[in-house]
Amino acid sequence: MTRFLRLAFLTILAIAFVPGLGSCEEMKLTYDTLTEDIAGANPEFPKYTTQLINLANRNAHATRPRYVGQMSELIQEFDGDGYDDWVRWYTTKHPQAIEHASDKIYAMLQKIKVALDSIDKPMVEKWTRDLVLTKTYVGLYAQKSILKNIAEEKGTTYRLATPNEESRGIDGYIGDKAVSVKPMSYKSKPELQEKIEAELIFYEKVRGGIKVHYDF
Repeated sequence: MTRFLRLAFLTILAIAFVPGLGSCEEMKLTYDTLTEDIAGANPEFPKYTTQLINLANRNAHATRPRYVGQMSELIQEFDGDGYDDWVRWYTTKHPQAIEHASDKIYAMLQKIKVALDSIDKPMVEKWTRDLVLTKTYVGLYAQKSILKNIAEEKGTTYRLATPNEESRGIDGYIGDKAVSVKPMSYKSKPELQEKIEAELIFYEKVRGGIKVHYDF
């Protein structure tokens, strides 16, 4: 392991002292401190600019491995000594990566500027109403839509559970089958799993909606 990697490793370990082990003390090192100690440089940016650049990068996918290389593998390949060596080594292997990624991010920022100019107070209020009221309500009552769409796919009827049925863990019926709607995370939490005499329907959040899983 190079001196550069050893320093990075030991510095990260300094953040993670395990509490409760004898007289072990705790300390916190900020990312700014880590950057200064390891790379000897800590660029400053005006307030909010890095958040916008991050947003643009997420939308542009500019720093994905196909553009800048698989960084976790590259840092393991690097056998130099120090940050300057790393910069030279990486630039030799990917001479255009930083410029190309920067171009993609900057192009996306221009699109974000256009979008920002189109935002007015009524639009912000519309978005806030949708978040606080609509999405909250839809999230709580998503099970109705789930039951409806599965029933339509199976060519049968559906209904929501009565209060008495809900007390037994049943969320509704699809045809004559009692069903219970659970988030996918329910599978990994056996301590929460009660005995439910119903078919289980699982759902998970995906981009743009939810994905539903069932087997009946």
